[in-house]
Amino acid sequence: MNEQNYSFDKYKILSKVNTPNDIKSLSYDDIILLNNEIRSMLIERVSENGGHLASNLGVVELSVALHKCFNSPHDHIIWDVGHQSYTHKILTGRKERFDTLRLSGGLSGFTKISESEYDCFGAGHSSTALSAALGFAKSDKLKGSDAYSVAIVGDGAYTGGMVHEALNNCEKNLRLIIVLNENEMSISKNIGRFAKNLSKLRSTQGYFKTKNATRNIISKIPLIGKYLFKAVQSLKQSLKNAMYGSNYFENLGFYYLGPVDGNDYEQVENLLTEAKNANQSCVIHLKTKKGKGYVPAEQSPSLYHGVSPKTVSKPVEDTFSEKFGEYLTSLAKEDKTICAITAAMAEGTGLIQFKKAHQKRFFDVGIAEAHAATFAAGLAANGMKPFFAVYSTFMQRCYDNIIHDIALQNLPVVLCVDRSGLNCHDGATHHGIFDVAFLSEIPNMKIYTPPTYECLYRAVDDSIKSACPCAIRYPNGGENQKVIDSFYGNGVPLNIGIRTDFADDRRLDAIIITHGKIINEALVAKEKIMETAGKNVGIILLEYLEPYDKLAEEIEAVLPKYSVKVLYLEEEIKNGGMGMILSQKLEQYPKMKNKHNIIMAVEDNFVIQTKDEPIYKTAGVSYYDIIEKLDII
Repeated sequence: MNEQNYSFDKYKILSKVNTPNDIKSLSYDDIILLNNEIRSMLIERVSENGGHLASNLGVVELSVALHKCFNSPHDHIIWDVGHQSYTHKILTGRKERFDTLRLSGGLSGFTKISESEYDCFGAGHSSTALSAALGFAKSDKLKGSDAYSVAIVGDGAYTGGMVHEALNNCEKNLRLIIVLNENEMSISKNIGRFAKNLSKLRSTQGYFKTKNATRNIISKIPLIGKYLFKAVQSLKQSLKNAMYGSNYFENLGFYYLGPVDGNDYEQVENLLTEAKNANQSCVIHLKTKKGKGYVPAEQSPSLYHGVSPKTVSKPVEDTFSEKFGEYLTSLAKEDKTICAITAAMAEGTGLIQFKKAHQKRFFDVGIAEAHAATFAAGLAANGMKPFFAVYSTFMQRCYDNIIHDIALQNLPVVLCVDRSGLNCHDGATHHGIFDVAFLSEIPNMKIYTPPTYECLYRAVDDSIKSACPCAIRYPNGGENQKVIDSFYGNGVPLNIGIRTDFADDRRLDAIIITHGKIINEALVAKEKIMETAGKNVGIILLEYLEPYDKLAEEIEAVLPKYSVKVLYLEEEIKNGGMGMILSQKLEQYPKMKNKHNIIMAVEDNFVIQTKDEPIYKTAGVSYYDIIEKLDII
């Protein structure tokens, strides 16, 4: 990990800002300059080192205004997802370490409780901030605290049901402020020029001062003051509703402010100040521009959502996601029952081509994985062939739906489990290490683990013919030519099964049974053991996991009768994983009595990189660890 070598001397204001207190006394002109300096720094450093750029550029003014108006960490600032918290990190004592962002042992790319007292709640997945903020606000009320809880929630998160569940449980008399950051999807009603001018008027200090003064004057009229003020409020609301309608939040009982330009600092600060003084739960509606201040990101925000480090120069390669999308698109030309589903991840899961070619059979349900799974079940129950492409770490959010709606009814839904296994940069929230364990325990479920593109195509073909739920797991990135050369030198067999890289007549000192991208670590360990000690290590590569009984039969048939060490290698959690299940299945065979079993997997914890080392080393499943565990050198 590279420590901070970046100089802030060129920034007049930012160079002096190390904590939120440093911006409390800044003048308006200094604040505007600070916003510009932060934006310049983000464009320069994130473009250089990688990370989420467009979304962070859009919330600079909001981030500064939040720390100007509120007293964090006493007040709770909670970012949904957390990927747009870079300015927040810069303002809260972490700017000197900013160049370590998303590196091993460096700053997280999301909010993280253990990283800073200013990160009161961690994130990485969408639609959680409001539920958490409600928990903070309610507990503060119970404790008699005067702290505010502020949830910053992007409009995309409102496509997830959890946000609406939280809204349904909000109470009026809480110190809860919800900032709706609208940057893509038009949630607000198109209310015309009059309403836009009214919104602008309602975001000025003069408007709020006049409103508060009127409230005080009317309320103090003897006997009838309070009743008169309520009547005026009711009349005003009726007139407003008649002119341009009420909205969802007001109908739920929130004090609604906006919409206003979220990149206009003065308007944002005025609304935050008014929300603080309202003494009730509020919604502030801002409209921000993704990529603000950087023309390429403004014009193509999706391309600049996440950028790679400039120092990483890799040739453009195909990925499992892209190859899956291409193949499914081609199959859907002939098979009109094939459908593709995504939960707001069409690009990430490789389904853009399918979307263009088969628009009526492509469904983006928003950030609603649970709905996606049950929706797929409904499609399958009515004769369609649904493929739900979802990151492993996001599939965790629809576990009940997979069991109750898909597996229990034995419906032929295909779960295309993208980003399976360990994933660096985004940290523990994005490791796909739990799906093998929780899918393996579900009855009627087939699990494929294709190591190459050709194997991926065969898994898709087989899943279409299967009359049961299927999961096809594949990693981030592309296939490895070394794997192809080692296991598929004579071409890819039509049947899905196991592949070996050893001959029956060659005595082995150890055998590694593995699946997924970690096969690369096994191959390196095999080579180094041969180079160092001249010992022979054989590898059994699995193209599927479930059904495990059938898998155990295939493996037992190729195992030698003599005593040998057998190491089960995987990059998922040990408890309930492939190694544990498969070793138990193989124990019933007499041939296994003279075998020494070793299970190497993630030791049932969240893999959090705290050192400057590869992710496999942090997890304890690298080729170094394999060599050490085999202990045959």
